[in-house]
This record gives sequence, structure tokens and C-alpha cells, in this order.
Amino acid sequence: MKQILYEQQAMVAKAIGHPIRMAILDFLRSGPQCVCDIADAAGSERSNVSRHLSVMVSAGVLASEKQGLKVIYSIRTPCVLGFVDALGACLKEKAIQGQAILSLLS
Repeated sequence: MKQILYEQQAMVAKAIGHPIRMAILDFLRSGPQCVCDIADAAGSERSNVSRHLSVMVSAGVLASEKQGLKVIYSIRTPCVLGFVDALGACLKEKAIQGQAILSLLS
């Protein structure tokens, strides 16, 4: 039974595990946005961003809603931002440890 849980967790991790997807999540922290604004913020082509958005919607990380001619994307599971923040904290800790090692070498 835990295997199913691990598979689902891996699916979510894979769905956010790309630099453009991380940028999308960071941009969507401010609220729902259309793909054109997301693409501008991510610094990527709309077609490329649309593929990334599709992966995250399929994994249940994002929600999409059609509003007129636009599709608006939002974070479906806000707890995923806690995971992203935890990754940032890990990187910060790694940098601090690296600095400590460098100071020992000096």
C-alpha cells in the first residue's frame, strides 16, 4: 500500500522538478495568471510553458479554468509551496556548510 503513496509522491516531485516549473510556481504565488503572463515571467515560449503547465495540471499541482478566450492557472495544492520553500532551505544550508568548509581550508 505504501508503494502507491511513494508513486504518487514521485509523480508530484517530477511534476515540479524542472527549473521552468519552479519559476511558474514562484510566479503563481501571487495568484492566478494566464499562460501569456506566466510565459513572460518564466522567460520561455508560450508553447513550452503550456507543456509544463499541462504536466503540473495532470499531477494535480495546478488548476486551470477557462475565462473567455484565456486559460487561467492557479496553484491547486498550496502545500506544494512548502515543499519548494523546503528545497530552498536545503540549498541555503548546503551553502552555509560549504562556507564552513571553505573557511577551514583558508
